[in-house]
Amino acid sequence: MNRNHMKLLLVIGTGSFIGGVLRFLISQFIQTKTSLTFPFGTLGVNIAGCLLIGVVYGLVAHGRITDEWRLFLATGILGGFTTFSAFSYESVMLLREGQLVYSFAYIASSVLLGLAATFLGLQLVK
Repeated sequence: MNRNHMKLLLVIGTGSFIGGVLRFLISQFIQTKTSLTFPFGTLGVNIAGCLLIGVVYGLVAHGRITDEWRLFLATGILGGFTTFSAFSYESVMLLREGQLVYSFAYIASSVLLGLAATFLGLQLVK
C-alpha cells in the first residue's frame, strides 16, 4: 500500500472515529429527552446523516470540496455516524438516474434482508 492510500485510510478512519462518537452522544442526548421506548435517538441520527450527506454530495457536485474532504466527511464522519445516509443517497441516485427497478430492489432487499440477517444473528446465539 502506498503513502497516498495510507493517508486516505487515516483520513477516513479519523472521520469514522468522530462520526461514531457523535452518533453515540447525539443519539443518547435525543433519547434522554423522552420516556418513550421508540428509538428517537437513532431516528434523529439517521435523518441528520441523510441531510448532511445530501449537503456533502451537493458540494461535491458543485466542485466545492475535494475528493479527500468527501472521503473524510461522507465516508469517514457520516459513515461512522450512520450508514443509513449512504443507503439513502444511493437509493436517491438510482431514482434520479431513472433506475426505478434497481432502486426499489435495493431499498426492499436492504430492509428485508437486513431484518432477516439481524433475526438470524440473534437466533444463532440463542
